[in-house]
Amino acid sequence: MKGLNVGSDRREELSATSAILLYSGRDQAAVYGTVHPINSGKNGRASIGAGRPIDRSALLKSLAELSEHAAPRAEFLPETVLAVSQDSVTWWCRPGMRRVFFDCQELGKRSAIVPHPGLVFRAASNGFSVFALKEDSRPTPDSTLHEPPYFNTWDFGRICIGTAHVPKRIDISSIAGWESGFFESAFTHPNHGNKRVSYPKGEFAFWKAMLDGKFGEQFPKKSLVSMKTTLAALIAGKEL
Repeated sequence: MKGLNVGSDRREELSATSAILLYSGRDQAAVYGTVHPINSGKNGRASIGAGRPIDRSALLKSLAELSEHAAPRAEFLPETVLAVSQDSVTWWCRPGMRRVFFDCQELGKRSAIVPHPGLVFRAASNGFSVFALKEDSRPTPDSTLHEPPYFNTWDFGRICIGTAHVPKRIDISSIAGWESGFFESAFTHPNHGNKRVSYPKGEFAFWKAMLDGKFGEQFPKKSLVSMKTTLAALIAGKEL
């Protein structure tokens, strides 16, 4: 195949080397697959050789290789989008007033509109995560990430999705759905792990003060706990 555009600035001659056949039932859902070599005949006509069952690791490896060379779909990038890769979208959420919901023994069932710091969200194939910022403006690669001051979060910013409704897709058009899944679900408990917020008497006292309107419309940034890592490290996929 000459002049094939493989999603980069290269144009090169490629040849078919293998084929994957998928077998489906009446519902058209693929339930079995075989991989076949491509044989070149004497007359120059290629043919599909005998197949063998395709194993999971080989299938995932092939899909990953194809993903690296696939041309990305052109999309408009809003100002809030920080990074896009084949399996993740990272974006910034401006600081401001948002409603939160609580349903826990210590605080009861409560809801209020409270101030939030600037946040960085990351939706990826390996999970959903959130990080806090001290800046009010769009973060830079050198911006320091802070622990999310929220219940239902694990170390490294990982969000416990629980019964929250989040999109099945990971793309720019789904950002609003991921944010809604986080903010519109009830915070039920602080998870074990690192300290999430620096406040006298801990996170329950902090959120009681927030719900009672103690801080007005300004999030108390001095309560944020540094994670000692940067936005650049997160985008690069480095272990936090």
